[in-house]
Amino acid sequence: MADIQLLPPVLNSAVDLDLEDDTNAADERFDKLREECGVMAIYNHSDAARLTYWGLYALQHRGQESAGIASADGYSVNDIKGMGLVSEIFTDDVLAKLPGHIAIGHTRYSTTGDSALLNAQPISVESTKGLIAIAHNGNLVNLGTSKERLERDGAVFQTTSDSEIIIQLIAHSRQTTLVDCIAESLSQVDGAFSIVMMTRNRIFAARDPHGFRPLSMGRITGVDGAPDTFVFASETCAFDLLHAKYERDVEPGELVMVSEDGVTSRRYAPETTPTASCIFEHVYFARPDSRIYGRWVQKSREEMGRQLARESHVPADLIVPVPDSGVTAAIGYATESGIPFNLGLIRNHYVGRTFIQPEQRVRDFGVRMKLNPVRSLLEGKRVILIDDSIIRGTTSRKIVRMVRAAGATEVHLRISCPPTISPCFYGVDTPSKKDLIAANKSIAEICEYIEADTLAYLSLPGLTHACTIGESSHGLSPASFCTACYTGHYPTQWVDVEEILPAIATV
Repeated sequence: MADIQLLPPVLNSAVDLDLEDDTNAADERFDKLREECGVMAIYNHSDAARLTYWGLYALQHRGQESAGIASADGYSVNDIKGMGLVSEIFTDDVLAKLPGHIAIGHTRYSTTGDSALLNAQPISVESTKGLIAIAHNGNLVNLGTSKERLERDGAVFQTTSDSEIIIQLIAHSRQTTLVDCIAESLSQVDGAFSIVMMTRNRIFAARDPHGFRPLSMGRITGVDGAPDTFVFASETCAFDLLHAKYERDVEPGELVMVSEDGVTSRRYAPETTPTASCIFEHVYFARPDSRIYGRWVQKSREEMGRQLARESHVPADLIVPVPDSGVTAAIGYATESGIPFNLGLIRNHYVGRTFIQPEQRVRDFGVRMKLNPVRSLLEGKRVILIDDSIIRGTTSRKIVRMVRAAGATEVHLRISCPPTISPCFYGVDTPSKKDLIAANKSIAEICEYIEADTLAYLSLPGLTHACTIGESSHGLSPASFCTACYTGHYPTQWVDVEEILPAIATV
């Protein structure tokens, strides 16, 4: 584990909730890890903003709080941002106000900074380096020192988002070229960032030296001799909608620039920096049809299910996934175990981000709005439920109760990752350690709390094996991943003072 340095407690954006409160209407919101953000960039297309919109539509699962697009035509830059879903913000009339052949876009779930329109991205800053717009997926962890120094140098911050720090560092750099300014600035920030940036005539894309968050580059071949279009996206599922061909990942510590002179690349960090890509991208965040860190997510998740069956099988009549994130692992479990797979829980995909709450005395209403059991499948059956994670445990308990109430004689819960015992500081909105059930209860105690007959998690070696086995591993190894949420060992030296002070006090 890296040496610990204290960070001011402003980074913890989780809301403190009572672990035992089963009636709180906000339970479901805080009982899943939240999908950071998604970024998108287009260079050299006559309708760049529309392509960016389509890409963001494919990345909507990574953030549903706000979205924005900035476009440029070589002379001027226009940007439009709003709160809500991509399709709600960008109608045809709105997209018509974003002309140009260059565009970047962002869909956001806040991990630092307030949930407000002022923090929606892309964020643009006009400076002596010209106008620069940025869209950022991740979380910086040395905010305090960087921001204080910039403010002493005269920087005025427009937002409370950590993403603006990168722009301000570029604006205050004393390097002579913009590329050098960007490279210098990226070397000064610590934490997770996959970013796309835009000037009036160029696109930049970069990943942090550890490669915490994914970022891929693709290409749309020009028709009838027209130049190719270059595409960058958090996930390759965005390429499919655009008929773009995946070329490669932006490498950790790499800065890519696309201009009228073509594509150039440079490293701004030592190649010896150990890779620490977020393994939870493969567990939950990314869509199964995406290629993350060069590997298909579908393959990893099916193997997680297979490995889970090998490690913790129990006699049963039916494998039932918790939709949608548990489906792929459940397929793998069913294949390995030979037990039939079926959709015993049906998800209502039309439940919005908010809905009218009943009186608090009506228990489990939020889960029942989203999931409904198929009684004809569950009644009289020994059921194995497959889910991707347990965070606070309240939702898992409600689902187990629902399946049992539908007539299941036994309910066995299997989780396709290890127990989550530590918060993430690299772009995932994780509850505080005191709200993570696995950090405070044994597996037996969790099983009792969620009222399952048995409970088992995938082991950490089993998880890393599932994400690296086979020909599609692309050089990935168990050491390639950040697993801090399962181990408490962080790849960087920064951790949140609120999380470590209790531990220091007990030493």
